[in-house]
Amino acid sequence: MSSRVKRTAGFLFGDKEFYKKLITLMIPISLQSLMLAAVAAGDAIMLGRIAQDSMAAVSLATQVQFIQNMILASVTSAGAILGAQYWGKKDIRTMHDIFNMMLRFCGLASVLFFIACTIFPRHLMLIFTHEPALIEIGCGYLKIAGWSYLLTGISQCYLTLMKVSGHTSRSAFISSAAVILNIILNAIFIFGLLGAPAMDARGAALATLIARIIELALCVGSSFQKGFIRPRFRGLFHKNALLSKDFRKVALPLLGAGLFWGVGFTSYTAIMGHLGGDAAAANSVAAVVRDLMCCLCNGMSSAGGILIGNELGAGDLEKGRLYGDRLMILSFLLGFLSTAVILLLTPLLLHFIILTETASRYLTGMMVIMAFYMIGRTVNTVIINGIFAAGGDTLFDVYSLAVAMWGIAIPTALISAFVLHLPVLVAYACTCLDEVGKIPWVMYHYKKYKWVKDLTRTFD
Repeated sequence: MSSRVKRTAGFLFGDKEFYKKLITLMIPISLQSLMLAAVAAGDAIMLGRIAQDSMAAVSLATQVQFIQNMILASVTSAGAILGAQYWGKKDIRTMHDIFNMMLRFCGLASVLFFIACTIFPRHLMLIFTHEPALIEIGCGYLKIAGWSYLLTGISQCYLTLMKVSGHTSRSAFISSAAVILNIILNAIFIFGLLGAPAMDARGAALATLIARIIELALCVGSSFQKGFIRPRFRGLFHKNALLSKDFRKVALPLLGAGLFWGVGFTSYTAIMGHLGGDAAAANSVAAVVRDLMCCLCNGMSSAGGILIGNELGAGDLEKGRLYGDRLMILSFLLGFLSTAVILLLTPLLLHFIILTETASRYLTGMMVIMAFYMIGRTVNTVIINGIFAAGGDTLFDVYSLAVAMWGIAIPTALISAFVLHLPVLVAYACTCLDEVGKIPWVMYHYKKYKWVKDLTRTFD
């Protein structure tokens, strides 16, 4: 082994303390992400065993929650970024203020989406498809699921503060317990087990609602235990002017990026939905696989962001930069691993899921395309959402999405599908251009090290 290879191996794998911290955070966060993705997988599998239309309709309807999650994520991510740095600084008082700010914004977003889903479900479904059967099923789903969207924002605030304040395992336990309950209730209400009525897609929505109620109850109960941070409701509408300014500075670019990305991904789904039931069904399965495969990179991104944020907030900028360099290399390794796993799992998936011959052919092509897309998705998720965000460098994501997704991927997908009328798989490939195409730009920005910043203040 050459001396250069040895130095590289030593730099990457020689710090046991780094990997102990990373794995301690990454495993529960990845598990939490996996559990959340498992709900969508459970819906797809169970509804897919009943009817292709039910599976496709729910996949389209849940794009509404996907957009809500993007808004909630911009708020909770801003809270996590500032929270990780103030936790590294050991400023507990400011952590309470951050909690209250998240609750104000997430609560408002949850109310708005609840109103939209319960009062205007048909208008929402018409965004994604014109198939009458899919619209009818989707409306039934949204009218019930909308109630769960009212609770999601509040529970996400609790879970986020648990992650950055040393209670990652509890956060993962609560999410996992809610997901397991959701999957069990899915089976009961979808298929009509244990004497319950068979409710098809509406059963999946009811299962989600019950699971969200239990999740929030566990979050609130945990917050009253010793060592946990809970919101001070007397200060819920009290504003710390300087902290609010810092929060907005981090959150607004995250919101812009979240909306760019969320609406962009929803546009991808809408494009595939308007290409017919077979394309929508195949895409819904591919989306579930993609979300499952993203669990590890999501976990590495969140864990790495917390680690780097702790060091930056504590004033050790050099160690924060060192941790970022390690995570950047690890993101590439994880991306190539994801590609191999997807290619290996494709035959098994095709054997298990019941689809039409045309939908199966579409799914095969989508899986191959997605396998290579995952390299870009993994690298960009870890670097942009983890490393850059840890130091408050959140504006770059807005620029990259505006160019790569809205300037390239979406226009080419629309043109290929509705102007040139190219095959479905060509349109799908166009929706995957953004992640792979922006890797060189991401690496160029990374090397500027603008993300190496201490964002904390000292308050009286």
